[in-house]
Order: sequence, then C-alpha cells, then structure tokens
Amino acid sequence: MNKVEKSKENLKKCICMKCPSYKLGCKMKAMPKNMMTMLKGNISELNHFEGLFCAFDKSNCITEETGCICSTCDVYKENKLDKLYFCTQTGGK
Repeated sequence: MNKVEKSKENLKKCICMKCPSYKLGCKMKAMPKNMMTMLKGNISELNHFEGLFCAFDKSNCITEETGCICSTCDVYKENKLDKLYFCTQTGGK
C-alpha cells in the first residue's frame, strides 16, 4: 500500500464522513476532538484521527461494515490505493 500523507489538503478531499459505515453516533463522538485538531493546523504528527483512515489507523468507533465508498475518494485515487474499509482495518482489506 502507498503511504498516504497526513495533511490538511488530504483531509479536505476526504469523504470518510459520508461513508455509510460511519454512523451518526460515531460522527458525534468524534466531532469535538476532530474539529479542535483541524483548527490547530498540523495533523502530520497525530497518531490517530477519526477520519482520513487511509492515512491514519482504523476507527476507534466503527465496528460494522455497512458499505464502503473509499474507491470514489480523490485521496484514494491520487495515492493509487487498492484496498477498502480502511475504517475497520488499519491498512485496509
């Protein structure tokens, strides 16, 4: 797998929040911390972020795979990724 850069540019292109596997409850839990992190600026030093799962580790909240839209994301395409469900398995499957 290609290494996806942890950057604000990639975060802006990220569609993880639109994924059917990313349920509202998970989004609500992640929102305060994610918003504060994005406002701080540099996300490259983070170990975990609840989004942009192809660059970070899997979600700490998503447990059920109910659809995957990774392959439609510009980050996925630009980095020539070939796996899906980065949210449930670090590195995708």
